[in-house]
Order: sequence, then structure tokens, then C-alpha cells
Amino acid sequence: MSGAMARDEAGNELTAFHRVAERAMFSDAPTPLALVAVWHRHAHLDRLLVVFNRYRQCWELPGGLIDPGETPHQAAVRELREESGLRAGDLAFAGYARFVLGPERRAEYAAVYALRVTAPHDGFAPNAEIAAIGWWDGTTPMKGRVQNLDVLLGRLAREAISG
Repeated sequence: MSGAMARDEAGNELTAFHRVAERAMFSDAPTPLALVAVWHRHAHLDRLLVVFNRYRQCWELPGGLIDPGETPHQAAVRELREESGLRAGDLAFAGYARFVLGPERRAEYAAVYALRVTAPHDGFAPNAEIAAIGWWDGTTPMKGRVQNLDVLLGRLAREAISG
């Protein structure tokens, strides 16, 4: 795919979203990340779980680096619990996001998972990395910057749990 699906203010780009099998491998770049799009329907409106990252000073999807010996799914479950307090093992695999990042234009992939919950989660406690969580409807202004690459990934991942 030429061009970017989305670009943020730092110049990072989401260049592709591959709806392939979870076991797929890519030879052009590593897959060091796992991200989770958690959706909750409230008053006929879907809301996406976002976390406020203290370091990047923005709202983003829960997720992070895959630890040595971890599968992407295990990393997604762990990161979701660490960043939001939500415990969920039944994540649906949505696909692989391809990014081009930083001034060095480094390519990498993220395994993206999705989950629909019936009630908003309230077991969050702020920690060193995450200051807050929120359920965002995609239009209501948030206090602080929202990572637009993650918002698009959340919408793309929602298809894995639709129906």
C-alpha cells in the first residue's frame, strides 16, 4: 500500500492494516507490540476504552511491548490488565497494523486485538505509566491529545467483534 492510512503530528504513520491469521509472519519488519481495542455500547453509541499515557501525554489504546517468551495474545492480556485494570483472556484477534515510526522511518507491526464488554470497567487505579482511563465516543472532546493512529486502529479492530 502506498501512502499512509493515518499520520500523527510527530510524523508517525499507520501504513497498513492486515486482516490475516494471527500466526502470520512478516519479513519486512518486527512485531514488538500488542494493542487492544475494547468497546462498550452505551445509549446506542459505541465507546472505545482509551488510557492516558503519562510519558506520551496522550490518550491511546491499551497495549505495549511483547516481553521475551510471550505471545502477542499474552502480551495484549497482560498490558490490558496493567494499563486499565481490566482482566480479559477472550480477546479476538483483529489483525496486524504496520507503522512507520520516528525520524529514522522505522517499520514495525503491532498485533491488534478487540474485546466487547457489557459494562464499563471501573477497577482502574492510576500507576506510573497510565494516569487515567476513559470511554470515548469518538466525538466528545477529551481533556488532552488523542492519538489518532490508535483511534483508527480501534475502529478497524471493532469489525472483529461486530455482529
